[in-house]
Amino acid sequence: MATIVVAHGAWSSAWAWKKMRPLLRAAGHELWTPSYTGLGERAHLARPEIDLSTHIQDVVAVLEAEDLSDVTLIGHSYGGMVATGIIDQAAGRIARTIYLDAFAPKDSESLFDLTGQKAERNMRSGAERDGEGWRIPSGPMPPDTSPEDVAWATPRRRMQPLKTFEQKLALTHEVTTPRHYIYATRFGPGDVFRQFGARAQAEPGWKYYELDSSHNPHITCPEALRDLLLRIMAGP
Repeated sequence: MATIVVAHGAWSSAWAWKKMRPLLRAAGHELWTPSYTGLGERAHLARPEIDLSTHIQDVVAVLEAEDLSDVTLIGHSYGGMVATGIIDQAAGRIARTIYLDAFAPKDSESLFDLTGQKAERNMRSGAERDGEGWRIPSGPMPPDTSPEDVAWATPRRRMQPLKTFEQKLALTHEVTTPRHYIYATRFGPGDVFRQFGARAQAEPGWKYYELDSSHNPHITCPEALRDLLLRIMAGP
């Protein structure tokens, strides 16, 4: 049995992994999906001071409180920023990290450093216009998301604290755990994640995979994602 912990994406929360729970449980694995402070069922805790460090500590605290070890850590989208910080703080508990169409930052990089200036300007404008200056409104779901899933997900998505995208990651340890990158090939125009897939193919210490999916395979094609995750976890 594998212990799987998810560092979820921006605007999202534990609810977004609802379809994956029975699939991975049926395969004999345990899935943990901690929600970050200020999002999901913890939206009532939202405040301007929440930053990337807060979200990293949210997940590290679960690892420590539940005494989880030999963990397969999945970072989805923004969760790649969080997962990278988790590896730095709790490497002894992590067996492997899977970046699922995710940001894969290096030391002293923020998410805004990796998105490009146009995307940063758009998100800051949205925060000023609709988020009281400190929260970023969510965008639309990928176009291949079913109407039923759009209706389910949209009211559950919450504004993302701006500081989580502004704060630069401060890393203190060299990464020694195996890293895997899953690139979702149907992201479309403005694909910011292609750069990380290319890096995973070029740098040692990574294994690279592609999934015929848009950005949220845990919602749009959970069975295909399950199959790929099982293949990765079964490997060396």
